[in-house]
Amino acid sequence: MPIRKKSGSSKRVSAKFVIGRERFAQISAVEGIKLTGEMKARSARFEREGLSPAQRRKEIIKAYKKG
Repeated sequence: MPIRKKSGSSKRVSAKFVIGRERFAQISAVEGIKLTGEMKARSARFEREGLSPAQRRKEIIKAYKKG
């Protein structure tokens, strides 16, 4: 008699995917979020400089940090 596998799994599988800048802008527009000129310029600079995600986060935090 063949052994049957359980059809369900107790582990949760999370899908990982990356959306592009244009698609993100479309989703943000639905939520009522629009990038300012300063934000767009900062993003373009990140692209030119080839910053890693960690470096980008650091720069964004620095831009909004008070004091």
